[in-house]
Amino acid sequence: MKTLQKLWISGKDVLPLVEGGKGIAASSGLSAGAWAAAGGVGTFSGVNADFYDENGRFVPVVYTGKTRGERHEELISFAIRGGLAQARIAHDVSGGEGRIHMNVLWEMGGCERILEGILEQAKGLVHGVTCGAGMPYRLAEIAAKYGVYYYPIVSSARAFRALWKRAYSKSKDWLGGVVYEDPWLAGGHNGLSNSESPTNPEPPFPRVADLRAEMNSVGLDSTPVVMAGGVWSISDWEDWIGNPAIGPLAFQLGTRPLLTKESPIPASWKQRLTSLDPGDVLLHRFSPTGFYSSAVRNTFLDELVARSERQVAFAAEATETLSAEVAFGRRGRTIFVAPEDKAKVEAWVAEGYSEAIKTPDETVVFVTPESAKTILKDQVDCMGCLSACNFSNWAQNHEGTTGRRADPRSFCIQKTLQNIAHQGDVEHELMFAGHNVHRFKTDPLYRNGFIPTVRELIEHLLKGG
Repeated sequence: MKTLQKLWISGKDVLPLVEGGKGIAASSGLSAGAWAAAGGVGTFSGVNADFYDENGRFVPVVYTGKTRGERHEELISFAIRGGLAQARIAHDVSGGEGRIHMNVLWEMGGCERILEGILEQAKGLVHGVTCGAGMPYRLAEIAAKYGVYYYPIVSSARAFRALWKRAYSKSKDWLGGVVYEDPWLAGGHNGLSNSESPTNPEPPFPRVADLRAEMNSVGLDSTPVVMAGGVWSISDWEDWIGNPAIGPLAFQLGTRPLLTKESPIPASWKQRLTSLDPGDVLLHRFSPTGFYSSAVRNTFLDELVARSERQVAFAAEATETLSAEVAFGRRGRTIFVAPEDKAKVEAWVAEGYSEAIKTPDETVVFVTPESAKTILKDQVDCMGCLSACNFSNWAQNHEGTTGRRADPRSFCIQKTLQNIAHQGDVEHELMFAGHNVHRFKTDPLYRNGFIPTVRELIEHLLKGG
C-alpha cells in the first residue's frame, strides 16, 4: 500500500487521519486527545458537550426555564461550559501532539454564540473547527477572529462554490481544508440536495474531483480535501492517494472510532455495532432538522417509519374528495378522509392507534394514546437545540417559531441523543452510524471481541487496515 504522508493541517505536519465529530457526547475530549496523541487530528463534539463537577463527575443537564426562550439560553450556557471542558481534556490528553478540532453543526441552536463562547476561552486548546449541517457562511469570519482554522463540510463542488463566493474568499488564509462528506454513506445528517436521489448513490471520485477542480480554480491547490463518509480501510482508497485529480488528501473516520477503548459511548452501543449487517442503516428524513440522516434500524426508527405510514389526508368538514367520516379518540371526535382511506383508519383505531395528530401537511398520523402524550410533552419541553425545529416548531427568531404546525412525524433529537449517549438504550433511541458499520462484524481487527485503543487503530490504518 502507498505510504500516507503527513500533511500541514491546522498549522502542523500531522498524519492525514481525522476523527469525525459525531454529535452529542459520541466524540469527547478523551477520544480526541488520544487521536491527536497518536499523531492525527482528534475532533471532539461541540454540540451540547458534557461537563463535570469539581470532582470530575458528569453533571446531568437539567433545564429549569419556564419558556423555550429561557431554556434556549440555558442550553447555550451549558454548551459553552461543556465545549470548554472537552477542549481542556483533549489538550491535556494529546500531550501537545497532533491537532485538536471541534465539530459543530451550523443549524444547532445558538451555534454562533456557542462557537464564539468556546473559542474566546479556549485559546491555544483548539486548532480547528469542523462544521456542517447547513451553509456556514459566518464560519470563516468567526474562525479568523480567533485565529483557528476552519473546515466546512460539503457534499458537492456547487456547495463549496457558494460558500467561497459569498464568504470564504475573504478569509482564505484560515481555510484549513474542505471536508467532502459522501451523502449516501455517511452517518448522521447528510447533505443530499433536492436534486439528488437517496436511492441512487453516485460514486464519490467524480464528485471529489469536481470539488478539487473548483478549489484549484481559486488558488487552493495545496489545501487538502478531507474525504469523509464511507471511509473504513485506507487500502480502499489507494487509487486516490497521490492522484493529481484529487490532490492533497486526508481521511476522516466517523463510525470506526466509535469502537475504541477511549470512545465515550456506552458498552451496549459498542456491542451493537459488532452485530449489524448490510442494510441495517436507514437513510431517512425524520430528523427535525429537515435534513436526510442515516441511523441504525431499531425499534425507535421502525416506529417512526410506521407512524408516518399511518397517515392520511383529512379535512375538518366534508369535501368532494375527503367525504368519509371517521371517529377517533376517547371523545369520539370526527374528521373526514378519502373513502378509500376509511377502512385503514378504522383498522388503525381498532389496533390501538386511536389518537390522530395533525401534521403541517394537512394530514393526520394515528398513534397510541401513550405515544400522543409523549409527543406532546417532548414538544412542550423544547429547549431550542436547533436553529429551527420541525418537531416543536421552535425557531431562534424574534417570534420563537417557524410559523408552521409542529410535526409529530419527527422527534426530539436532543432528548434521544442524550439518552443513548448516557443511558445506552440502543433499541429505543436514535443510533447514528455510517453505512459501512456492518464491516465491524467481518473485519479481522475485531475478531473475538477485540476493541483497539485509538493508537492501535491508527497504527492498523497506517498499514492499510
